[in-house]
Amino acid sequence: MLVIGGALIGAMLGALSARRQGGKAADIAQYAAGYAIALALLGMIATIVIERSLI
Repeated sequence: MLVIGGALIGAMLGALSARRQGGKAADIAQYAAGYAIALALLGMIATIVIERSLI
């Protein structure tokens, strides 16, 4: 759940960041993908830490 949420929030943040900087459609897509991957990775790490601490 954290991974999907991180990916969605990351995509939105990336797109807004690129749009604020005046990027074209390809720039917006690249920023959205990069931020989505980064935050999904953080979500996955958080999920693993939470699961390991519950055991």
